[in-house]
Amino acid sequence: MDKKAAVSAFEALSSGIRLDVFRLLVRAGPQGMVAGELASALDLPPTNMSFHLKALAQAGLVAAEQEGRFQRYRADMARMRGLIAYLTEECCSGVPALCGVDVSAATNGFFPPEPGIKRQAESSMSDKCYNVLFLCAANSARSIIAEVILNQIGQGRFKAFSAGSAPRGEVHPMTLQVLRAQGYDTGALRSKSWEEFAGPDAPQLDFVFTVCDTIAGETCPVWPGQPLTAHWGVADPVKVEGSEPRRLDAFSRTQNQLLNRLRLFTSLPLAKLDRLAIQHEIDRIGQTSAAAEG
Repeated sequence: MDKKAAVSAFEALSSGIRLDVFRLLVRAGPQGMVAGELASALDLPPTNMSFHLKALAQAGLVAAEQEGRFQRYRADMARMRGLIAYLTEECCSGVPALCGVDVSAATNGFFPPEPGIKRQAESSMSDKCYNVLFLCAANSARSIIAEVILNQIGQGRFKAFSAGSAPRGEVHPMTLQVLRAQGYDTGALRSKSWEEFAGPDAPQLDFVFTVCDTIAGETCPVWPGQPLTAHWGVADPVKVEGSEPRRLDAFSRTQNQLLNRLRLFTSLPLAKLDRLAIQHEIDRIGQTSAAAEG
């Protein structure tokens, strides 16, 4: 990279918004993001986002590919590495390694810290167990199902809980029936109030997901741990009427819907994402899944 190209790149990134856009695209990796996704993640009008994407593209930092009616944008990783190499080519008398800078490893747009520090931080984050609370009004079906599934597929990375704003006081029999049919352990399940998770002795929560529309509109308690929150609305199987097979089928569909969402959630590289990126991803899981299921 020459000086002119480097200046153009720095001018493009001198805007805080464009810097945020570029960082989101770096995190998205090869799959990239469409303009609407970027605008939603940064709470910007689509017209403003188009302006910033054009500036980044003119600087060669992003590439666009037509995908139906939309354009998918990706960070130009080679360009980014070239910019880093330009900055460091004379570092420490032309030996960047002496500065602790590994250009080939700079895949996130930042210089790695001193040797050993980054590896230690990533290890501690990857070993973290995330506490997740699922909420629905009665805490007898949907939130219970989500709790059981995540505790099984989370493989020790997640500890799931569930609660309700107006708990029924018992787990719905068909909830237990469909879970047991799939081999899930239901022995310790109970219907409980969300107040149990708002006190000083409650676990520090990392995520809170509402799975019914009723509770999404209520004023929730103040949760310990400043968790990220998202709405993953699922139709209430308890309200389905008719024959027993028809009602059981509704509970099974609910279980499958939540399983699909939780598979997406547990596949997220949480240790490598910041809060903004994680919030975007958990919102997208709820929105995308709801659209597909509808």
